[in-house]
Amino acid sequence: MEPSKTARDVIAAGRIRIKVRRAGMLQFIVLEVKRVRFGSEQFVELYVNRVIDSMELERVANELGLPVEAENGRAFPEGTGAKDFIGI
Repeated sequence: MEPSKTARDVIAAGRIRIKVRRAGMLQFIVLEVKRVRFGSEQFVELYVNRVIDSMELERVANELGLPVEAENGRAFPEGTGAKDFIGI
């Protein structure tokens, strides 16, 4: 899978500051690019060490075109999985 321009820009920058809804309030959070082992390979994802609602994780993943992980779970863009992001 070829990443979108937005996804390539985020990976190149190493982080992105984005607005999400947490605990009923809009907040800015910083998502860091992280490489995760998947068997003998690695895939790229965005990570934040805070709890974020699963619906917000899905929204951010679909908006940026990259997997997003928070303390309470991981979300992939619709129709994709970890294998789609290996080698990016």
